[in-house]
Amino acid sequence: MSSISIPKSNKSIYITALFVLFLGLSFFGFNSFRKNDLSLANVDTLTDDQKRQSVNALKGLEIYDGLEATTFATEPTIQNPTNMDIDAKGRIWILEAYNYRPEINGNPTNAKGDRIMILEDTNGDGKTDLNKVFYQGPEINSPLGITVLGNKVIVSQSPYVWVFTDENGDDKADKKEILFQGIGGDQHDHGVHAFVFGPDGKLYFNMGNEGKQLLDKNGKPVLSQDGVPIDAKNYKQGLVFRCDEDGSNVEVLGQNFRNNFELAVDSYGTMWQSDNDDDGNKGTRINYVMPYGNYGYTDEITAAGWQSNRTNIEADTSKRHWHLNDPGSIPNLLQTGSGSPTGMIVYEGNLLPDIFQNQMIHCEPGHNVVRSYPVTNDGAGYKAKIQNVVKGARDQWFRPADVCAAPDGSIFIADWYDPGVGGHQAGDQLKGRVYRVAPKGKAYTLPKFDFTSTQGAIEALQNPNVSVRYLAFKALQKMGDSAIPALENLYTNSDNQRMKARAFWLLAKSIKGEKYIDEAAKNENADFRIMALRA
Repeated sequence: MSSISIPKSNKSIYITALFVLFLGLSFFGFNSFRKNDLSLANVDTLTDDQKRQSVNALKGLEIYDGLEATTFATEPTIQNPTNMDIDAKGRIWILEAYNYRPEINGNPTNAKGDRIMILEDTNGDGKTDLNKVFYQGPEINSPLGITVLGNKVIVSQSPYVWVFTDENGDDKADKKEILFQGIGGDQHDHGVHAFVFGPDGKLYFNMGNEGKQLLDKNGKPVLSQDGVPIDAKNYKQGLVFRCDEDGSNVEVLGQNFRNNFELAVDSYGTMWQSDNDDDGNKGTRINYVMPYGNYGYTDEITAAGWQSNRTNIEADTSKRHWHLNDPGSIPNLLQTGSGSPTGMIVYEGNLLPDIFQNQMIHCEPGHNVVRSYPVTNDGAGYKAKIQNVVKGARDQWFRPADVCAAPDGSIFIADWYDPGVGGHQAGDQLKGRVYRVAPKGKAYTLPKFDFTSTQGAIEALQNPNVSVRYLAFKALQKMGDSAIPALENLYTNSDNQRMKARAFWLLAKSIKGEKYIDEAAKNENADFRIMALRA
């Protein structure tokens, strides 16, 4: 090996130059993914007990360049959060699962049941200081999905989907009704998951392959658009649904998933979700959910599993897992290897960096990461890549369970915070965190909303938070024909195609609906053409 000799007189110059270069690299970042500012203290010097303390929660995280994470809530305020939503007031709604799978893991349970919590920051310091129990009952055991729509809260927990109503505005559930029931997967991750309000005014949801059937509030089989009961005889494995707000007009929009955990719907009505493989086969996937598609977990004809031999069998196990060579199977958008995928949104705000705007943001607790999948058009379909948002690089207990967009455009992450994930285990029942991710120095502030005026509702319709958009949609719908000029203005003059799309869905339901559907069908934007078909 040859060496380079540096003259003694010049050594100080070289050392100084290297030091300046190092400072420059440190300042500008070696890449776009960096340590959180609060993690600069050497986390390796902490004991395991110190690492797990909430005061050190941020020290194990790495954040995308330009963003920072702050702690909004920790234990003992919350424990084992499984899912969350953010309402139009900017408050964080949390589902807890202290009573998770005790028959398997042997953990103690709370006889009072699990809780539905409301967390609020009233003094503007970025941390919750007003914490309320919206509902707690012995029938609440490891709920998996929550959606806040005005004064109604939809909670998904096999075998039920409940609608809780706060009738007097005191942040307590006054009424509990059944929306659906009879769903399999009680105390199982493969049961029914969260609902989401779509841009067309419909509710979208999914369930894993333990769900098996859907019954209405009276215990009668729900019929699909095909006029047949939604059950294991007529549909395969995990399913994707759309329905009216009252639970009527249920459609099966996709089938043959394994554990499609949570659905995300963008402003065009395009659906995205993740799906978990059989453990150990590195076949976890992200799907563009083409309506009425078969997604190949079991054989289309024989219903055989992926292990069975077949014609043209895939050489790679992760692809064989989804019968990707079989005629009729919808291609996967992206395969992400091993994992335990959970909550997902489509982020349509503009506060986060460009790479995350109008893209999926997804929780992968199996790999201690929240990441995005920037999508680009690829012929008649799509292709995607992976970009991390937050990673528990130095804390393997970081287990992000859900992510939501707040009214100010920041995102919040619910962290199950546990030594393990999957296998129905819970190593620590007492911990749980909620983080806020936003550009550095950007405090959590709530925009003012006016849902009583047309212009106020139009502005709210463009918000990145779904609960805000729901109230705006309902307000504009109630205004009827008087809202059409303002909607036409948004549709015609907005530079943002997704905001135009949100106006379109309301215009399509108006007396001028046919005109707008016909125009959209001829639009040069393919997303508008497919939106016209959906409308």
